[in-house]
Amino acid sequence: MKKLLFIGFILVSLWSCSSDDPTEDEFHFEILPIESATMPEIMYHDEVYTINYTYLKPSTCHIFNDLYYISESNYRTIAVINTVLTNVDNVICEPLPDELVERTFTFYCESTSGSYIFKFWQGEDENGEDTYLVYEVPIGR
Repeated sequence: MKKLLFIGFILVSLWSCSSDDPTEDEFHFEILPIESATMPEIMYHDEVYTINYTYLKPSTCHIFNDLYYISESNYRTIAVINTVLTNVDNVICEPLPDELVERTFTFYCESTSGSYIFKFWQGEDENGEDTYLVYEVPIGR
């Protein structure tokens, strides 16, 4: 009896892992370039700054998800991550050729000296190399 229950449990478990999941391809993530950013001229230790940036929203099916934000030493690399709806019933995607979106994020200045280098990803050049909008912001005393 225990073997029969165990085999039944295994069969039910395998069946519930079917690859016919209808939500499987309803969206994907896309990293979008940042068009512009507004940075402070100087930062001070222990202060919080609001950084404004803009990016182009390609279609009505692109939805802001998060920022790609990598912190390495005094470098910050930033790009926009959008969720893109695909194969969703009753959703019609319309292209938005000039839809500029403005957003902000906050930055806490931890350092006491030197500078921060912000690299806003702007896409790839004709050779497939990443290009960045770069700001170096000194840290005041």
